[in-house]
Amino acid sequence: MSTAPGAPPPTHHTPVRLARGFLTGAVAGASLAALVVGAIVESVPLFVTGLVLPLVYGALLFLAGAPRRAREAAVVPRTALAVIETLEAVGGEASDVPVRFGLTVVPDDGAAFRVEITQDINLVELPDYRPRGVLVVQYPPDRPWRVRIVKRPTPEWEDRAASARFDAVPGAGAARWAEPPEGRADGLVALLGLLLGAVAVVLLFRADLFGTDPPGRDESAKPPSAASPSDSSTLSTTVVSSASGTVALGPGQSFLDRGELERALDSFTGDGRKRRALMIVVQERLLTAVFLPSGTPAPGFAPGALPRDRLPALVEEATTTLGIHSPRTWRITADRLTGSLVVKVVVTGPEGVASLEADGRGEVVRRAPVR
Repeated sequence: MSTAPGAPPPTHHTPVRLARGFLTGAVAGASLAALVVGAIVESVPLFVTGLVLPLVYGALLFLAGAPRRAREAAVVPRTALAVIETLEAVGGEASDVPVRFGLTVVPDDGAAFRVEITQDINLVELPDYRPRGVLVVQYPPDRPWRVRIVKRPTPEWEDRAASARFDAVPGAGAARWAEPPEGRADGLVALLGLLLGAVAVVLLFRADLFGTDPPGRDESAKPPSAASPSDSSTLSTTVVSSASGTVALGPGQSFLDRGELERALDSFTGDGRKRRALMIVVQERLLTAVFLPSGTPAPGFAPGALPRDRLPALVEEATTTLGIHSPRTWRITADRLTGSLVVKVVVTGPEGVASLEADGRGEVVRRAPVR
C-alpha cells in the first residue's frame, strides 16, 4: 500500500477501535475493583482474578494484533534523504539521549514533507547532527510519520547524503505528517468501560461489601445462631476441584447447624486426597476453600484442622458482644498465609462492621468492636 505525502491519512476502523477501547477500559475497571473488593471481603479467588484478568486480556490483544503486525512488517520501508530543520535534546542522562528532530524528508519519487520524530542518539554521535545537515531515513510508505534515522546507511546512501545539497528545500511549505491522534470519543468510551467494569464487580459483591442480604430473605433480622437445626443434607451442593472447593446449602440451612460444617469439610477429603487449604471462607449457607497446589512449600492447613466445635460460639460472641445489635451477615475466614492458623469472624449490621480474631484452638486473641 503506497500513500503519497499530502494525501489524507489511512482510514482506521473506528467501530473496532472504539470497541477495543471500551473493552480495555472495562477490563481495567473490573481488575482494579476485583483487587480492592477481594482485599476488603478477604476473597482470595476474587483477588487472584484481579491480578490474572489483565494478563489474560493482554495476551489476547497480543495474539489478535499478530496479523496486523505481520502485515506491517511485510511492507518494505522506503529510503530517502532528509534535512534537519530543528533538533532539541529532550532529556536523559544516560549514554543515549532522546532528541526531537524536525525533518524535511525528500523522497526520490514524491513531494517533500515535514515530520517531527524523537529518537535516541548516542552522546558521542550527537555533534554529527546539526541544523541543515542531511540524513538518510527510512519510513513505511503507508505510515510516513514513522520516520527513523538510519545511523549506519549503505555506502551508496552515505555518499548521496554527503554530496546532497538542499538549499532550496521548501521546509515551511512542505506537507506535514503526524500520527493520527485518537479522537475524544476514544477517551470517553474507555472511561465508560472503566466505570462499568468497576460497577459490575461492586454490584456482584455488594452483599459482602455492604452487609445486604439477597431479596426475599426473611431471616436477616435475627441472629444467625437462632437458625433452626436441620439434618437435611440433600439440599446442599458440593463442587470440589484441585484448586478450590465450594459447598452451598439450601434455604433454611446454616453452617452453624449441628453437623453441617463437619460434613462440608469432610467432603473436601472424601476422595482420599490430602488437600491443604490456603484459605477457607464460611458464610451462613456458602463455604469456599482455596487449595494449595501439591508440592507448594507454602504453609497452608488441613481443612480438618479448623476448630469446628468453637466456630458457632465465636459467631455467637461476635454477634452479641461487639456492638452489633441486629446482625445481618457474618463471615468466618481461616487462613495460614504465614505462621499459625488465624480464624477471623466479621459481622455486619446497621451499626457497622465488627470483628474478632482467634487462634487455631478457637481462643479469641483480638476484638474489634463496631465504631
